[in-house]
Amino acid sequence: MAAKAPVTAHRRNAENNSCPDMVMREMSAGRSCPAVSDSSRRAFLRGALALAFVAGRARAGAAARPVQLILAPSNLGLSPPARNVEPGTWQAPARLAAAGLAAAARARGVTSLPRPHYQASAQAGTRIRNGHTLRRYLLDLAATVRAALAKGAFPLVIGGDCSLLLGGLYATRLSGGRGLVHVDGHSDFFHSLAEDVTGQLGAAAGMDLALATGRGEPLLTRWPGIAGPLVADRDAILLGERNAFTPEFATYYRGLARTAITRLTIQEVERVGIVPASHALLGRLQARHLEKAWLHVDLDVIDQAQMPVVDSPGTPGLSFAELGELLARVYASGRIAGATVSNYDPSRDPHARCVQPIVNTLDRAFR
Repeated sequence: MAAKAPVTAHRRNAENNSCPDMVMREMSAGRSCPAVSDSSRRAFLRGALALAFVAGRARAGAAARPVQLILAPSNLGLSPPARNVEPGTWQAPARLAAAGLAAAARARGVTSLPRPHYQASAQAGTRIRNGHTLRRYLLDLAATVRAALAKGAFPLVIGGDCSLLLGGLYATRLSGGRGLVHVDGHSDFFHSLAEDVTGQLGAAAGMDLALATGRGEPLLTRWPGIAGPLVADRDAILLGERNAFTPEFATYYRGLARTAITRLTIQEVERVGIVPASHALLGRLQARHLEKAWLHVDLDVIDQAQMPVVDSPGTPGLSFAELGELLARVYASGRIAGATVSNYDPSRDPHARCVQPIVNTLDRAFR
């Protein structure tokens, strides 16, 4: 995989270190288990459904804020897909805008950020590819997002790659919000460059959840005006990981199962259905009193049968319709400050077959 660290997953019961079946009581108290058994996960989903149903209905319609579309053509967080080949995600904002995304999202305005210079080789003082350039870009993005928030708008950032979520989350924190909903087909929790003896550069798009929770180089974990990480583990929700039950996961993402990050794998979402999974997610936001969280969407959470034109496609995954349903419910809750949507690569989609499904999904999500 070009952009992600090799993917794998914790063992199903993480060395049998499972929580009791009182997951809902733990969740309501703002705690999370280090590793959760299948029965406990089912209890979590059932309980969260009950917890969130009334709250979700009560807050429906609370998200009536004008959308400010922010086009961020950055591919800085990705590794080259081949020698001397630059990742093509930078083309996505223009491609989607040309297909009528602004009208579909009912955007009040559109802000276009410049395309940054991509450097395949190492930069001094960092083992993260494009690390210094990316930090500058994220600070500029954060200023743009913060300005939109100050005007009462809903900033919808179209990337580009997943590292952009750091800019949106940083702006949210500076604006008084907290929390992260991370919808992704991968955990993006790789942060063990210090243990990597290969000397390869790290790709921030495969580390973004780790960086957001304060794990990794200070270059992308320490931000002006913020004490500690951009998001506490207990305030982070990961939905959509598809490799969590593969043998290799523990090698690259060891420790994730021991964090307080709330995790709903794609297999669990498939088992209970997209509506109960949405309610579970909203229940966690409510339990943690998260009123202005940042939403991040990596389009590789969609099954490769429908969305093969991302840097790391895979299966199982959501359908476009399921993703639209999930995002619509989260957006309508009023608990989301803004969102990033990333990882569409037009260079892999020469006939633009995925453009209209993406636009339609975002139309459904943010209407």
